[in-house]
Amino acid sequence: MEVVIVPTERVGSVGADIVGSLVRRRPESVLGLATGSSPVAMYADLIRRHRDGELSFADVRAFTLDEYVGLPADHPQRYRNVIARDFTDHVDLAPNAVHGPDGLAADIAAACTAYEQAIEDAGGVDLQVLGIGTDGHVAFNEPGSSLASRTRIKTLTRQTRLDNARFFGDDVEQVPVHCLTQGIGTIMEARHLLLLATGRAKAEAIHQLVEGPVSAMWPGTVLQFHRHVTVVVDDAAASRLQLADYYRDTLADKPAWQQH
Repeated sequence: MEVVIVPTERVGSVGADIVGSLVRRRPESVLGLATGSSPVAMYADLIRRHRDGELSFADVRAFTLDEYVGLPADHPQRYRNVIARDFTDHVDLAPNAVHGPDGLAADIAAACTAYEQAIEDAGGVDLQVLGIGTDGHVAFNEPGSSLASRTRIKTLTRQTRLDNARFFGDDVEQVPVHCLTQGIGTIMEARHLLLLATGRAKAEAIHQLVEGPVSAMWPGTVLQFHRHVTVVVDDAAASRLQLADYYRDTLADKPAWQQH
C-alpha cells in the first residue's frame, strides 16, 4: 500500500495523474468510478485535461460502485446521474460505456448477478476509484460486511444516511435506506485501487485503513491485502497516521522507474 500525503489542493490532481497515466498507456482501460465528495476534484482535473486535449476517454469503459434502491431515474441524487454530472457527460466516453447497478430492477438479486457478470465480461476493472466513509465503509459496504462479499443489496447505517443527508436537503429521511453496492470481494479484484480522502473527519478511518488490524468493523482495512493500492490523502486526513513521516520519506525517495 502506497500512502501519498499532499496538500488538500493537490489530492485531486495527484489522483488525476494516476488515472491519466493509465488511460494514456492503455486507452481501452476499464475504470471503476466512485461518487461522493472525495473524487470530485479529481474528476474536475480530468475534465480540464480532456478539454485541453491532453486526454481522451473514447475507448474507455466504466463501472460505478453503487446505486440507491428505488430513486426515480431522473432523481438528481441517483448515482448514474451524479457521475454524469460530475464527470462522464464532460468527456468523450462513448454513450453506452458507463454501467451501474440497477437500483430500479424488479429482481434485485438477478440485477446484482448480471452486474458481476458484466464486469467479468469486460475483463475486470483496471483502476477502481474509492472514497472511504467516516466509519470505514468503502462503496456501501457498511461495518460488519463480509470481506468476501459480492454485488448485493445493503441496508445503510444511520451514520451513512446522516453523512449523505447534505445531498438531500439535510433531511435524513429523504436518504434511501437501501442500496446496491459492489462487494468488497468484487472491489478487491480490480487491478489497482485508488482511494482519495480529505479532512479531519476521515482521519480515524484512514488510520484504521492503513495501520489498523484487518476487521469487518472497518471494512476498508481489507485493502491491506490488495497487491496495488494507492491512498492519496491531505494532511488533515493523515493526522492520525503514526507513520506519516515515513510515508512522506518513502514518497520523496520513490525510485523513478516505479509507475503509479
